[in-house]
Amino acid sequence: MKTPEDLRYSRDHEWARRTDAAVRVGITDYAQDALGDVVFVDLPVVGTKVSAGDVIGEVESTKSVSEIYAPVSGTVSEVNESLRSAPETINSDPYGDGWFCGFSGVTDESLDALLDADAYRALTSN
Repeated sequence: MKTPEDLRYSRDHEWARRTDAAVRVGITDYAQDALGDVVFVDLPVVGTKVSAGDVIGEVESTKSVSEIYAPVSGTVSEVNESLRSAPETINSDPYGDGWFCGFSGVTDESLDALLDADAYRALTSN
């Protein structure tokens, strides 16, 4: 499983990456592998304010439906509209084109509260 060093991770298997405009989030390689083939994505609404741990959407696969949780608090500032027509991108590129949404107003402290790559690897190796 890939676990990029430059990301932060939640215990619920979401990742977070600061970009110039926002903090983008998605689900990890570990999570997409456990889900199987993703066939549908329910994205959040831009402008929605969320707290870390809130449900922000769902991913449906051939195996199950899983809720996606906000790894950080902020306001949804962007969603990956391409996932509506190509949800399988989450399987093929979970850390790139398979990102889920972006948040504005995220503090560095909230990102720092997430797991680093080594801690996430330890969590998923059990």
